[in-house]
This record gives sequence, structure tokens and C-alpha cells, in this order.
Amino acid sequence: MDSKEYINGYIERARKAQAEFEKMSQEQVDKAVQTIGRVVYENAQYLAEIAVEETGMGNVEDKFAKNRQKAGIVWNNLRGKKSRGILDTDETTGITRVAKPMGVVAAITPCTNPIVTPMSNSMFALKCGNAIIITPHHKSVKCSTKTVEMINEELAKLGMPENLIQILDEHSRENTKNLISSADVVVATGGPGMVNAAYSSGRPALGVGAGNVQCIIDEGYDYKEAVPKIVKGRSYDYGIICSAEQSVICPEKDFDAIMAEFEANGGYIVRDKDELEKVRGALFEDGKTNRHSVGQSCQKVAELAGISIPEDTKVIVAVADGTGATDSLGGEKMAPVISAYPYKDLDDAIRIAAENLERDGKGHSVSFHTDSEEHIAKIGESLCVSRFVINQCSANSAGGSYFNGLNPTNTLGCGSWGHNSISENLNYHHLMNVSRIARFMPDNHVPSDEELWG
Repeated sequence: MDSKEYINGYIERARKAQAEFEKMSQEQVDKAVQTIGRVVYENAQYLAEIAVEETGMGNVEDKFAKNRQKAGIVWNNLRGKKSRGILDTDETTGITRVAKPMGVVAAITPCTNPIVTPMSNSMFALKCGNAIIITPHHKSVKCSTKTVEMINEELAKLGMPENLIQILDEHSRENTKNLISSADVVVATGGPGMVNAAYSSGRPALGVGAGNVQCIIDEGYDYKEAVPKIVKGRSYDYGIICSAEQSVICPEKDFDAIMAEFEANGGYIVRDKDELEKVRGALFEDGKTNRHSVGQSCQKVAELAGISIPEDTKVIVAVADGTGATDSLGGEKMAPVISAYPYKDLDDAIRIAAENLERDGKGHSVSFHTDSEEHIAKIGESLCVSRFVINQCSANSAGGSYFNGLNPTNTLGCGSWGHNSISENLNYHHLMNVSRIARFMPDNHVPSDEELWG
């Protein structure tokens, strides 16, 4: 079948389903959204197992935790929020806001998060009365498809329109291209090629940028508090989470003590020049990520590098020769390897982070461990990222958490710095059209020339 004809079939089915769905009440819509999250929550172990089996990335334990955590926190954030019909009226401006669906959402989803990204994008889409068509990464077609099938079985029991959530059963670049140029809005979560294609589709697009989270430990902060969180984040799902810590930037006077603390928490420190070069070679080939290292354990990375590490190593800590301006270790690493840097003062720490972000990840996230509000303000004003997570494990918090106010999501916008249209976490309101009713306000004050220009 011709690709355009094939995709038109999906679009037609989606439009028919969406036309029925948008007539449903807020209560019915929310029940459908809750059901999507509940399916992943209740089947978290099975879905984690088939994701690891198919993609060969990450580990079942962390994917199980991720499936349950994301399902719960996304639904918790969406429940009780109005997304259909009249939203509110501002008595001061006289503006009434009315929520409307965008229509058909096309979602490009990655192999690094093949379960929770289709889940959360579907929850956001349906929350606003849309239908959604998912095109999964070719390495995760089976597990993403199974997730959608399980969700659709439960939606059918609720009497929801058929084909509200669809997933392409034939994967090709041409099919993806035709899908994103035919839908009403595109959400692209994945590599730069897919994100750039989404922005070139001729449709409104919401994409993500590369991750390369810079983690700074402030001088005087209790590094024994910070290091376990950093190890947890860098080792989480074997390093494939875009919001995971990638570099640790430490006060110079405490550097050796912090490295010792990493060792006490399962870190293997690499300082030897020959070993460093071997680790680089395991992570990168010709300046690009070595696909054989992506989402692999420390032991597998060490095997690729030809070095020996303790069996219980959780993270490899590479004391880099320089920042991302000169050393590839300053860039994004898709494995449980973190680069380490000493800094002289906070300005020096900011410089190191900025140079690493210029290589990869500008616009994404920074993790900062500190007791100083003054230093938080300085970091926040100095570095060009969309989110700063303070005294938290970034891998589990930059994408939203029960313990911070960021929108729970798996799609993290990076603003113009990362060539994205949004500089925040994707949420349901990004997939909502809003009509504004403007009333005549005859009693509004009209300023005089003196008030304006005097």
C-alpha cells in the first residue's frame, strides 16, 4: 500500500474517533485518562520486562519503578483539572477561556522510554479531547505496541470510541514523515533527527533537546548528602534517562574527599590517562555515541573499554581532562558514566557547566546541591537551561516529581537554546486550543497623554 494511503487510513480513523470523543463530558474524559495510567501502573513489571527484552537497554528493576512512578505522578497532576468547555472567567479583564481540542496528535516516541512516553503523551492528548497516533522507534515497536493494545482493551470496556489511540504497525521514515505532515500537532520525543523532522513537518510541533545535565555541588554543602543522589541518578536505568546527571562539578578543596565518597557509594574512579582514553573509546566512536554502550551496565562499558572494575560498581566516574570544549567526556553519555571536575569558585563552576552545555544539552537541566538561596539565584541567572533541580536526584525529578512543582512528563522542552518551541515540561495544556471571549468593558480607564508620556 502507498504510504500516504496507509497514513490517511490512520488519520481518518482518528478523526472519526476524536469527533465522538470531544462530545464526552469532563468526567468521561478523565476516566479514560486515568485508565491509561492505571494500565501501565498495574502491568509495570511485565511492561518493564518486554521493554528490556526488545530494546536491550536499561534494566527491569528501574523500568518497573519508572512505569509505576510516572503513571501515578502524571495522573495525580491531571486529575481534577478542567480541560473541556469553559475553563474560567477573569473578572478584571472580562476574558472567558474556553478549552477546545487540537484534533489529531502525532507522537514520535523513543526506544529509551518505550512505555511511559506513549503513556504520558496519550494521557495529555486525551485529557484535552484529542485522538493520538503514535509512531514508535523501530527498536521498540513490539513493547510500545503491546502497551497501546493493553490500554485500548480497557478503554473499550469504558465504551470509548475505537481508534482514539493508534500506533503504526508498519515502521518507516516515509510513514513517519507522512504522519507528522498530516496530523494537527506533533509531539517529538527522541533524537535530533526526528525532532528536526517534526519542526519541518509544516504542523505545530513540540520537541525536546539533548540532555547533558550538569550537577554542581556547592562549596560547604554536605557532599555525603549529595553523592548518593547523584549516583542514583547517573546509574538509573543504566544512564539512558535524558534528565540524569552527566557531570559532577565539585569544590577543588573537597574534590578528593568527594571522589572517595563516590567510591563508598559504588563509584569506580578513572584518573589514569590510558584508562580515560579507553572509556572514551567505549562511549564514543568518531565523536558520536557508540551504540553498543547505550543503556548498558557499568560492567558492559568496562568490557567494551577493556578495563577491570569491581562487580558491584554502580557508576564509572571519569576525571575529565577538560570541559566539553576539548573533551568528549563533557558531552552526553548514554551509559552510567559521569565526568568529574574540580572548580575554584562558583564562577568557575558556572564556566565548566556552560562549556559542557555548549557541547550538548543547552536548554535542558542543571542539578545544584546547595544551602544558599543567593547561589541558587546566581546559578539560575547564569546558565541557559529550562529547569534547575535543587538538592534532588535529577533523573527522578527534572521530569516532575511528587516533591517539586515541575509538570510530570517524559517530554522535556529545552526552549530556543535546544531549538524547541517550549522551555518547560510538556503538559496537557500544550495540546489544547483555547478560545477567548472578550467582553466590552465600558468602564475601563483610558490613560491620558500625560499619564502615558508625561
